[in-house]
Amino acid sequence: MNIILFTIINNVFNLLQMLIMVRVFLSWIPHDPYNQFLKILYAITDTILKPIREFLPVQAGGFDFSPMIAFVLLGFIKNLFISVI
Repeated sequence: MNIILFTIINNVFNLLQMLIMVRVFLSWIPHDPYNQFLKILYAITDTILKPIREFLPVQAGGFDFSPMIAFVLLGFIKNLFISVI
């Protein structure tokens, strides 16, 4: 049972981190913001990034640090959950 729970937690957090990375890469290239896939991507990642943006003044000089902070926080939470198993 522990291996199944470990796999689920690990995969979910890895997926969230990958989605954030995809969003970062998309910010560097022109894309259609009305694409259905991108709307889902933004909806998922905004639930993680928006509270960070509201809580911390993470934008400096046009550079948004919230994905990096989210990446670190997700890794920390994932390790916390895995250590409890």
